[in-house]
Amino acid sequence: MRLLIIEDEEALAEAIARGLRKQGWATDVVLDGSQGLEKALINDYDVIVLDRNLPGLHGDEVCRRLTREGSQARILMLTAAHSLRDRVDGLDLGADDYLGKPFAFDELVARLRALARRSAPARPPVLRRAGIELDAATRRATREGSNLELTNKEFGVLEILMAADGRVVSSEELLEKVWDENADPFSNIVRVTMMTLRRKLGEPQPIETVVGVGYRL
Repeated sequence: MRLLIIEDEEALAEAIARGLRKQGWATDVVLDGSQGLEKALINDYDVIVLDRNLPGLHGDEVCRRLTREGSQARILMLTAAHSLRDRVDGLDLGADDYLGKPFAFDELVARLRALARRSAPARPPVLRRAGIELDAATRRATREGSNLELTNKEFGVLEILMAADGRVVSSEELLEKVWDENADPFSNIVRVTMMTLRRKLGEPQPIETVVGVGYRL
């Protein structure tokens, strides 16, 4: 899952990002509303964590423009303003969820997982294909009942391939969804991760390489 945090409190933004990366999610951080909007329109994020009171461009306007532009990303407003009127206003602007500060990190993670499941097309909480079962909430994957010891990136790649439901997934899409903006697009990181993932999945090998296109499970 690829996330964007738009939050002007740098220490809080980085703390959230560290926690989410430990969950295995590719996470980018922006401290300004204008830059956040630009990045959100350029990249394909699953969920955007959006502070309301932002410098450069207010969070309300960021949310309004993302909705108007037809962004497919789910938006969670994260702000100290959490009266009933504030929540109603935020949801009316196009936000999908609203969480007030201070908050429990576990609740934030649970809400982000729920929003990701509501992405288009909707993704079930447990994915099953080719004898593989993957539970995103518990970060557990098995094949024919045997536990798979996967790194966060291997887990992320497998999750994208399983969610594609037989569709071919390009290396570019995997890089976009599993790695954050600091990943070198000219590196062989996707190919190397695919090699180690295939080795752990074993035989018969469920991942097919479609030459010149990408990978399919």
